[in-house]
Amino acid sequence: MKKLSFKNAMRDRSTGIKKFPKRHLLVVTGVAAAVMTVIGLLPSSQVEAKRSEMELVIDGHQTASPKEELKAVAVTVAVATVPSVAKETEEQKIIREQAKQEAARIAAEDAALGSWQTLTVKSGNNLSTLFDNAGLSARVVYNIAKTPEFGKKLTDIRPGQTLKFRVNAEGTLTQMRYVQDRLNSIFFENTDKGYTAQKITLTPEVRVAYTHGTIKNSLFLASQKAGMTQKMTMELAGLFGWDVDFALDIREGDSFNLIYEEKYLDGEKLGNGNILAASFTNRGETFKAIRYTDKGGDSDYYSPDGKSMKKAFLRTPVDFTRISSKFNPNRLHPIFKTKRPHRAVDYAAKRGTPIKAAGDGRIKFIGRKKGYGNVVYIQHPNNVVTLYAHQSRVNKKLKKGYRVKQGQIIGYVGSTGWATGPHLHYEFRVNGVHRNPITVKLPDAAPIAKSERVNFKAHANKALAQLEQHNGTMLASNEQ
Repeated sequence: MKKLSFKNAMRDRSTGIKKFPKRHLLVVTGVAAAVMTVIGLLPSSQVEAKRSEMELVIDGHQTASPKEELKAVAVTVAVATVPSVAKETEEQKIIREQAKQEAARIAAEDAALGSWQTLTVKSGNNLSTLFDNAGLSARVVYNIAKTPEFGKKLTDIRPGQTLKFRVNAEGTLTQMRYVQDRLNSIFFENTDKGYTAQKITLTPEVRVAYTHGTIKNSLFLASQKAGMTQKMTMELAGLFGWDVDFALDIREGDSFNLIYEEKYLDGEKLGNGNILAASFTNRGETFKAIRYTDKGGDSDYYSPDGKSMKKAFLRTPVDFTRISSKFNPNRLHPIFKTKRPHRAVDYAAKRGTPIKAAGDGRIKFIGRKKGYGNVVYIQHPNNVVTLYAHQSRVNKKLKKGYRVKQGQIIGYVGSTGWATGPHLHYEFRVNGVHRNPITVKLPDAAPIAKSERVNFKAHANKALAQLEQHNGTMLASNEQ
């Protein structure tokens, strides 16, 4: 896939234009060199260069085509004027005239391509209706849809995206831009051999931000007050979900701090990136996590001593629910009113809440069983089996024998089988013996590789120092 990437998605004032097609750069370079040659040959005491510069801003939608961008550069070069000098040589006159002609040629070529019009995709639109609205025939739709590699992408247009058409005086579609989002678009161009296309990807500016919060009512309310999105809140909980049970362990006064990425395009925030470092204090105990990318490009989170933040199993397979019934060998059954052991933990949650596989494994059973209702059994390494009962429905894509990954959705909370209300009945069995899912010791995932330890240590120390520095500054500010 051919990609055209604009670093930081903006004009760099120190280095000028980032990237253009090579043939265009050669033309512009030649024109610029010619003009500078004329200026250089004139006596310095009699020369005063006047420059009218049109700022070229490459925005998130890339409304200007590569040829339009070239035009902006060429015009800028052409308007650098040289005042009348009595001793200007014939050779200098020729060079100056050639520069003007080249700029005029490029401007004329660009004008011949026609003007742009923009259509926003709405619900119910398809490619044919959008092209028809732009005054283009079904034949044009067919031809551009055949564009190698990228033509088929046009069948995936979605509401909110835009199509930008450039049509010349003869009604021919000369260029088109399919803007998928603020960072990605596909540029189509009509050539003698048909339509060609290239992928244009903008790289946003990444800034590092800090936030913190103290829990008074819930993690969601505290994170919302700290300016965090729901997605970031879930990611924070996911980092510490193996050490902290967010359904049972959260207390008033617990707190969190994190450094994370913010993505900007032309000074406008697009959204958040990765959490870079975070700490979570629960019941007076503080857990810390650092994001680290190894030499192979793989990223994960580790504790300061290099242990993986992950465990082989999730502590809870549903997010932010409450425990309605604990592991209890002497429990009185709520339906039968008899003493029946409850060798599981019940998590009360809204019907339809996603249920996640607690660890990597293979589906041992998926279907319906009398008391369990819709249930999934997963066989894990070391003779561990986890069970998820009373589901409203199971993931239809899964079948007996299929492999699942930790965190993969296997079904949804319900009340099928012997259940008085929607909840997840979760069992954890080791060698056929039921264990308490809340207290069972969960094995760790693989730690940082030995070959990465030195680099990781230096990275971790820097990240934690930044986290502490921001936290200290915030505390001092609050005290004042």
